Amino acid sequence: MASTLTWSEAALQDLEGIAAYIAKDSPHYAATTIGNIVDAVERLQDHPQIGRVVPEYSDSTLRMIIWRQYRIVYRVMPGQIFIVAVIHGARLLPESPEEPLA
Repeated sequence: MASTLTWSEAALQDLEGIAAYIAKDSPHYAATTIGNIVDAVERLQDHPQIGRVVPEYSDSTLRMIIWRQYRIVYRVMPGQIFIVAVIHGARLLPESPEEPLA
C-alpha cells in the first residue's frame, strides 16, 4: 500500500532555491533536475524504507536518499512520508534534526 507523500515548506523552498540557482545557466536543466528529484521522491511512496538512516542523527524515522549531489531527507511515519529537506551534499546538516527538519 502506497504511503501519502507530504512536502514541508522548507523542502519546497529548497527546491525553489535549487531551480533558481541552476536556471541562471540553464532553465532547461533546472526543470529537468527538479523533475528528477520529484520522481525520486515519488518512488518513496511504494518503498519508504529504501533510504538509509541519516548518519548525523540517531533517529530511525529520519532517512535519506541521494539523487546525484542532493540529499533528500524524509521522515517515515505510519502511512506517510514527510519530505523535510533537499540539501546539496556539500552543505552540512544542523546539529539537531529538529531545527529545519521538524
